[in-house]
Amino acid sequence: MIRELGQDYQNQVKLIQTVPGFKDELSALRIISEIGSAMTVFDSAGKLCSWAGLVPTNNESTGKKYSTRISKGGRYLNPFLVQIANAVVKSDKHSELRNKYLKLKKRREHRKAIIAICRRLLVSIYQVLRKQEDYNHLLQGLTEIRNPDKTMSIQDAIHFAQQHRFNVN
Repeated sequence: MIRELGQDYQNQVKLIQTVPGFKDELSALRIISEIGSAMTVFDSAGKLCSWAGLVPTNNESTGKKYSTRISKGGRYLNPFLVQIANAVVKSDKHSELRNKYLKLKKRREHRKAIIAICRRLLVSIYQVLRKQEDYNHLLQGLTEIRNPDKTMSIQDAIHFAQQHRFNVN
């Protein structure tokens, strides 16, 4: 029944199946059922990761930093991505992800390294669905070049300078 419902998303399923760990059609359909097929809902990959609960929380007060747990979210997506990430780092097929995991595990613990791999996989899925191109591990480390509008009104510039403790005459 799930495969019948997913017939409309065959193009997106094929794209997700190019990402490491998602060779099975049902796993690709599960991702689509969680995040959707149109990535225009999320402004950036970071917002998707935040929605999925794969970013650290910011728990800071009066200069003291507290726990760096991951944010809440992605009740069903997060454990699924953890399973996929564990399988990917144990296999020898995708050495770039395995090497990244091993580097992170040296500095951090296993859990934080796995969450980083989960985030990397989710960003890859976001890029694949957004660009409608197959997964390419050589392009995954590169960030998108943004051309933000750098103009600012005089009032905003004065306010910005005052917030950063500049003296404005």
